[in-house]
Amino acid sequence: MSCDFKEFILEVCIIRCQRLCQSRSRRLISVMIFTVAAVLIFQNSLSSKSGFSTQIPPDLLAKHEQSSLYKDLSSIKDQNLFLSQTQNLSETLNHHVTVGEMDREPQKVEKFDDSIELDGNENRDTEFSILRNGSKDDNFKENPQLVADKTEVPGNVTENLQEELGVNKNLEIHPLSMSEMHSLLRKIRASYPSMRHRFSSAPEKQIMAAREKIENAPIVEADGKLYPPMYRNLSKFKRSYELMEKTLKIYVYREGEKPIFHQPVLKGIYASEGWFMKQMQSNKHYLVKNPAQAHLFYIPFSSRLLQVALYVPDSHNRTKLRLHLKSYVDLIASKYPFWNRSAGGGDHFVVACHDWALDVTNKSMDGGIRAVCVSDLRMGFRFGRDVSLPETNVRSPKNPLKDVGGRAWNQRPILAFFAGNLHGGLRDTILKHWENNDHDMKIFGPAFARMKMDYVQHMKSSKYCICPRGYEANSPRLMEAFFFECVPVIIADDYVPPFFEVLDWEKFSVVVLEKDVPRLKEILLSISGAEYRELQMGVKKVQQHFLWHSKPSKYDLFHMILHSIWLSRVYN
Repeated sequence: MSCDFKEFILEVCIIRCQRLCQSRSRRLISVMIFTVAAVLIFQNSLSSKSGFSTQIPPDLLAKHEQSSLYKDLSSIKDQNLFLSQTQNLSETLNHHVTVGEMDREPQKVEKFDDSIELDGNENRDTEFSILRNGSKDDNFKENPQLVADKTEVPGNVTENLQEELGVNKNLEIHPLSMSEMHSLLRKIRASYPSMRHRFSSAPEKQIMAAREKIENAPIVEADGKLYPPMYRNLSKFKRSYELMEKTLKIYVYREGEKPIFHQPVLKGIYASEGWFMKQMQSNKHYLVKNPAQAHLFYIPFSSRLLQVALYVPDSHNRTKLRLHLKSYVDLIASKYPFWNRSAGGGDHFVVACHDWALDVTNKSMDGGIRAVCVSDLRMGFRFGRDVSLPETNVRSPKNPLKDVGGRAWNQRPILAFFAGNLHGGLRDTILKHWENNDHDMKIFGPAFARMKMDYVQHMKSSKYCICPRGYEANSPRLMEAFFFECVPVIIADDYVPPFFEVLDWEKFSVVVLEKDVPRLKEILLSISGAEYRELQMGVKKVQQHFLWHSKPSKYDLFHMILHSIWLSRVYN
C-alpha cells in the first residue's frame, strides 16, 4: 500500500476516533490516538515508495489469507482463462439472456444499433413506473450481496487501529460527512508529487502542464451555463473542462470479443457503462488511432455482460470473471508498451456499473482508474483515484430525455417518497418506521408494486425523494431525483456521490445518516421553506450534468464522467 493511500486511511481513522473521543469526553484517549497515528504516518512516509496501490497492509494479511476471497485467488493463480472462450457468446446470448440469474421472469433482448437492451418490454404506461401489471421493481438488482467476496480495507484498518489503541468497539464511530470527504480529497491531491514517468512522453508533459494551469486557473465569478454556488471551485472546474476539450486524447483498445467487449448495454439500471461506451467509441473529438498520442487508454468492457456470460448462477464464485479481465490485461500488456510504462496501467481506465465491478476489477485494474457505480469507501473504492459513476436507469434508449422535469417547487404536496424492493437491512428499517405511518411520507415496499401506482408522478409531486442504500450504497433513484427535479435524500453512509470533486452536494441534496432513519421526517421538516427552495433550485441547476443525450452535449453526463476520469489522470 502506498504512502498516500495509507495516509488517507489514517486520516479517516483520526477523524472517526476524534469524534469517538469527543462524544465520550475521553481526552486522554484522544491524545494517545493522535500520538500513535502521527507516528504511523511518519513511519509510512519514510518507508513507503511512490505510486498508488491497494495492497492489504501486512498486519491484515494474516486475516485476509483466511478469507474465501484469498483462497479463491490462491487456488487459481496458475490457471489461465483465454479470451477465445467467449468467441461464440454473441450467438448464444439471445437464448440465455433472461439475464438476471435471480430474476424469475424471462426477458427479451432487443438490438439498438450495435448494442444490447437487457430489460423488459417498454410502453407508455410502464415508463418510469413500478409496473402496474406485476410486482417487478424497475430498480431491481439481479444479484444478491455476496458477503464473502467483499473487501472493506478502510473499515478493517479502523478496527485494527481500535484494537491497537484499546478502544472500546461498542462505542459509536460516525461515517464521514461530505465536508470531511472534501477535506480529505484536498489533502490527497496536495500530497501528490509532480513527478514524470521514467518515459517522459509528450502526452505526459501535456498532463503536467494541464495540472499547473488548473491550479492557477483565472477567477470566474459568473458563467451563463454554470451556476457558481453549486461548484466547489467554479474557476478550476471551468479551466479543467476547457483543457480537457483542448488537450485530451484517448485510445480505445480493439482487442476483445463481443459481447463482453465493445457491445454496450443501453437500457436498465446498469446502462451508464453502455451509454459511455457507445458515445466514447463513436467520438471523433477525443479518439486517436495512434496510441502513442493518447493521454488515456480505455478498456471497453461491459461488467453487466461479463456477469451474464461467465457467472454460474447460485455459485457465489466470481473467479471466472476476475480471470477473464486478468487475461485481457495480460494480453494488452504483452502486445503494447503502454500498460507497463505507466506503473501498471496508471493511465488506463474502465467504466463499469455492475454491483460486482469493484471486486472483479480489484486485481486487474490495481494501478488504473475505475469509474464504478459502487463508490463506497467501505468496499474498496479508492478515494482520489477511482471515479464515482452515476447509476442511471435508462428505459428509452431512443429518447433518453423522455418525461424529464417535474412540478414547480411550490406544487409538490408530498413531503417524501420512496418505493422499491427490500434490498439490504436499511430499507427494512425505513419501511418499519415510515410505511403507512404518516400521510406526508409516501413510503412503499414491494407489496405496493403490485398495486396501481404511477412512480413518475409520485417523484414529480414530491419535495424530497429518498435514495437509500440497497445491497450496495448506489441506487438509480439518485439520478431519477435529478431527472424529475426532486431533492435527493441520500441515506448511504460513506457513499461518494458522482462528480464529488467538482459539485458541492450539500447545496442541492440532503444527507441523512443511516442511524437517523427514525428521525427522517423531523430532519426534513427542520429544513425551512426558503432552504428547500434553494435546494430544489440547485437540483435544476445541476440537472444538465446528469442527463444522457442521443448525441453528447457540453457539460452533459457523458462529458462529466469523462471529466472525472480526466481529473483523476491529471492528479495521479
